[in-house]
Amino acid sequence: MKLAVLRCLALLAPLPLRRAADLYVSPEGNDAWSGRGPAANAARTDGPFATLERARDELRRRREAGAANEPFTVHVRAGRFALERPLRLDARDSGTATAPVVWRGYRDEHPLILGGKPIRDFVAHEGKILKADVNTQGFKGVPFRLLLCDGQQQILARYPNYDPQNPYGGGWAYVPGAPVPMYSDIPGEDKRTLPFASPDARSWSNPTEAEVMVFPRYNWWNNLVRIASLDSATRTIKLAADCSYAIRPGDRYYVRNVREELDAPGEWYLDRATGTLYFWPPAGANLGTVFAPTLRTLVELAEGTAHVTLRGFVFEGCEGTAITMQNTRHCRVVASTIRNVGDYQGNGVSITGGTDNGVSGCDLHHIGRSAITLAGGEQRTLTSAGNFADNNYLHHTGLLYKQGVGVSLTGVGQRASHNLIHDCPRFAIQFMGNNHLIEFNHVRHVNLETADTGAIYTGGRDWLGARGSVIRYNFFHDMLGYGLEKGKWVSPHFAWGVYLDDNTGGVTVFGNIVARAVRGGIHLHNGRDNTVENNVFIESAQQQIQLSGWTDQHRYWTTHSPTMIAAYESVQDQPAWRAMPHMELHPRDAVLPDHTIMAGNTFSKNIVYWQNRTAAYVSARSFSFTHNSIDRNLIWHGGAPLRTGQKSPQGDEWAAWQAAGMDRHSVIADPKFVDAAHDDYRLQPESPAFALGFQRIPIEKIGPYASGDRASWPIVEAEGAREHPLVVH
Repeated sequence: MKLAVLRCLALLAPLPLRRAADLYVSPEGNDAWSGRGPAANAARTDGPFATLERARDELRRRREAGAANEPFTVHVRAGRFALERPLRLDARDSGTATAPVVWRGYRDEHPLILGGKPIRDFVAHEGKILKADVNTQGFKGVPFRLLLCDGQQQILARYPNYDPQNPYGGGWAYVPGAPVPMYSDIPGEDKRTLPFASPDARSWSNPTEAEVMVFPRYNWWNNLVRIASLDSATRTIKLAADCSYAIRPGDRYYVRNVREELDAPGEWYLDRATGTLYFWPPAGANLGTVFAPTLRTLVELAEGTAHVTLRGFVFEGCEGTAITMQNTRHCRVVASTIRNVGDYQGNGVSITGGTDNGVSGCDLHHIGRSAITLAGGEQRTLTSAGNFADNNYLHHTGLLYKQGVGVSLTGVGQRASHNLIHDCPRFAIQFMGNNHLIEFNHVRHVNLETADTGAIYTGGRDWLGARGSVIRYNFFHDMLGYGLEKGKWVSPHFAWGVYLDDNTGGVTVFGNIVARAVRGGIHLHNGRDNTVENNVFIESAQQQIQLSGWTDQHRYWTTHSPTMIAAYESVQDQPAWRAMPHMELHPRDAVLPDHTIMAGNTFSKNIVYWQNRTAAYVSARSFSFTHNSIDRNLIWHGGAPLRTGQKSPQGDEWAAWQAAGMDRHSVIADPKFVDAAHDDYRLQPESPAFALGFQRIPIEKIGPYASGDRASWPIVEAEGAREHPLVVH
């Protein structure tokens, strides 16, 4: 029955009807032909075009000739299209609401759009290392940093070697020296100096070609910086640019793009001076699949482009962002795969500005930075952009930039919905700005390489962020985190589920399921005016809820207060902001009589469930019990005492918590899940949660859904940290 349903759904996918306005492109085509048929005629005198640019130019010609109100479809046949330059579309290539322009794979074919060229003619060099002259193959003056073989990214020669058995925890060198407390500032610290240990001393003929991948100080994200000089006598590397923070003892790093370090299968090095590629292919590699990019971008939709859809393609192999939309309207990327793209700055799809643009039903993976970035709208007037990422499968992001996420939302009024996201180095979803909607996403096994992190993250150091945003009906689980504890690198470590950081205000967190984080299912870091209601929080290791406030002496408050005041005053007279809840309070009046600031938060009608006897219910500091509300929750710790950190003469932390005004009408009872051991958190009809006003969570709607607009269905999930857990040392 299930297969029959899927076949029916496949039939619902829009199939092209041949129309006079249709154009066709094929690798077997010819740009001198008319482009009016899907295949060459018998005499091979007419048929499809050979290039996407020729089809674009023909569409422009037809529109100029008076066909501007006709819908157009460009059907692209299966095969490889190696672009000489990005396909650039602008207002001349636009459709309308009733006459859209669609670029699509022909019928059920999936053409491959490539941003580079194959590399051939390898010859033996030394041992198992091969070499090829790439200058004669179209790469003269192209200093590529990405190499594919058999569809897999290969390893730019590095020290220490990449460890395929431990891809996140292995393959690092560590800065020597006595540890320095992470949060202790040292005036005048140098952000360009990297000392190295004696065992890590290497002999490199050209170290200034190399670059260092390093996580400086906080382990929040990394920098990738070229080497300016190397002093073997002092065992010091000087970098060509500042890192985000000073490099401290214990920080982990590796060095890449070093010819002498080409010593393992899968490694490669490009000698730019001679145009020679050196490559040690993995066992069984098909050298006919070796490929390198020549472009940074594959498709660019420029300002003014409207009602254009890209459907059913595979995009691969560019150094920057594969698809960009800049101030476009009603444009889409649908049912496509985007893979093996992006450097430290390069994303899968970036939508900047405009209105109602989206990425829907796509599979994006192995991306240098973020899979999808959405930006736009106007904060002063709270004008929404309405850009979206819906029904996508996103995994293995942040290959080079370790704050690369599944979906990034900035500005006003973006949406991330029904996405499956896993294997991200830091957050799965990051949002900044206002009035965003994040719903029905399934996020798992994230925060693989960083600390102080969460499945979803935002901050509010400007007082305005992220007011009006809603996080609802998501399933976040297995937030791992990775970092240094007592001299050892460990995981899980320092991660939450929902992380509302640095004065975040006015966010609604409703109907989510959050399971298995280290520091808690949710963290309100001096948050204010947030509503946390009707959620299910499961089995966090240290505490289930973390509430960390500031006082008026906290350095974050004293440092950022001027920014908050300026931002508030810039919008306080705007009608949209005057209608925003809780905006009547000026930040200069935010300090409470007890010198704390965190206020206006509500935590109610939630289910909190854990079995770990050492874990607490809540951790609260610099937190006003009279200006925040926690009540009418269902709490179950298997009958064990509930630790809250509040003290009483009798030693009963729960009684002291209630005496402070918290959870006075909450219930301690088994919530009666259907099967918690297997992550089935549906409630049985007799659950006591319903008497507290808990509403059923539509679990069946979480994650991607069957659609003719999906790139693949059913989704076959890629292996990652779930199947190959991080090895710590």
